[in-house]
Amino acid sequence: MTDSIILTNAKIVLPTEVICGTVEVRSGAITDVQRGRSNQPSAIDFDGDYMLPGIVELHTDNFERHMNPRPNVRWPSRDAVIAHDAQIASAGITTVFDAISIGDLFEHSPRIKFLDEMVDAIREARLDGALRAEHMLHLRCELTFARVVEALERLSAGPLVNLVSIMDHSPGQRQFADIAKYRAYYKGKHGLDDASLDDLTRRHIDIHHRLAATHRRKLVEICNRRHIPMASHDDETEAHVEEAASEGMAISEFPTTVAAARTARKKGMKILMGAPNVVLGGSQSGNISARTLHDLGLLDLLSSDYVPSSLVQAAFKLAREPGMHAVSLPEAVSKITLAPAHAAGLNDRGEITPGKRADLVRVHFARQPTVRCVWRAGVRII
Repeated sequence: MTDSIILTNAKIVLPTEVICGTVEVRSGAITDVQRGRSNQPSAIDFDGDYMLPGIVELHTDNFERHMNPRPNVRWPSRDAVIAHDAQIASAGITTVFDAISIGDLFEHSPRIKFLDEMVDAIREARLDGALRAEHMLHLRCELTFARVVEALERLSAGPLVNLVSIMDHSPGQRQFADIAKYRAYYKGKHGLDDASLDDLTRRHIDIHHRLAATHRRKLVEICNRRHIPMASHDDETEAHVEEAASEGMAISEFPTTVAAARTARKKGMKILMGAPNVVLGGSQSGNISARTLHDLGLLDLLSSDYVPSSLVQAAFKLAREPGMHAVSLPEAVSKITLAPAHAAGLNDRGEITPGKRADLVRVHFARQPTVRCVWRAGVRII
């Protein structure tokens, strides 16, 4: 491994401007950023391609897709995490928070059955040095899951858990405030008949009333005791956001209304939306569009959610798409790099500045952005 590298002839996306220049790296950190081209024979020529900071992804369900590539197919967890990591790295993501769900609609869901196995697979692959990106855990805690408190207490004991989100997907709440949407969504996803949906709806409303408030209080206590950053998921009302802010939550994750997003801004919470929402032009659930929040100045962070490559695509769309509120490329790129890094308390990365970790991405733009090369801490991983 070479201790130092020079990357030159690049359009470097800095925090406030784009320059044509050169970046020098030594011992995994950025040591110098200069305008102009290097004459060093060993310099790596970007041929005018863009250089972005390594992308920081706070919420992706992509690992689950590799664990269950088809209905009733479970892929070996070690192979799944390696395949997931390769896809993440090739999308320019150098720091990823793998979103692992604690709880699901059905008691015998693969999410519940293989929860510990998925966490162990990430931990072991990370310890073995088998992963290209740096992987951390984002535990998604479902308030209506009976064992959610016990599971968070156990799984958050180690250093790998760096984000927790509090969720409630029961009918009549948040994303499914309209119970008809709840029924349509789960009928389509699981092929349930009306009688089964009636039973499921009654059962989950009952569980919500019995457990949600107590579970929420205990989960927040665990996170505050262990200093784990928290996100509130699918905020719909001002009251949802005010409750989250009072509990110390730093991120409003996928707010479903403008009112919720505006309250999050007033409370100093960062507003996170899905990059696929930006790319496709709207929410698959019929909630508020990420583009609408962007146009209102209410979008701070982007997450790939279920399509890793959507992050770099969304950033360039925000800076170039006709008909949307115009922002500079540095401001758009910040939503996938520096802003999520700071929201997660990672202050050593997310920008191309001397002293920061040399997580760097080469992006070629011809009609759309394409990731060509990726360096993590100065080591090329793609």
